[in-house]
Amino acid sequence: MRKDIHPDYHDVTVACACGSTFKTRSTYKSEVLHLEICSSCHPFFTGKQKLVDSAGRVERFQKKYAAFRKGRAEASAAGKSSGAGS
Repeated sequence: MRKDIHPDYHDVTVACACGSTFKTRSTYKSEVLHLEICSSCHPFFTGKQKLVDSAGRVERFQKKYAAFRKGRAEASAAGKSSGAGS
């Protein structure tokens, strides 16, 4: 095997913009790795995630097409009672 082809794997301190720091091991060239967001301040991990209101969109769709479905249901009911089976 060839020698000295692998990068140096050493301890690194990770520092987030929120002030959180922790130690890990990495091949990063510096001793401190600066991040903008980490698991301590990311909305997904903190539970402060903003969810998309999909229920409002479904209700808006149903309201928009309610007249179409109503007209179609009346037409199929009229068709069954007038000519089916005679």
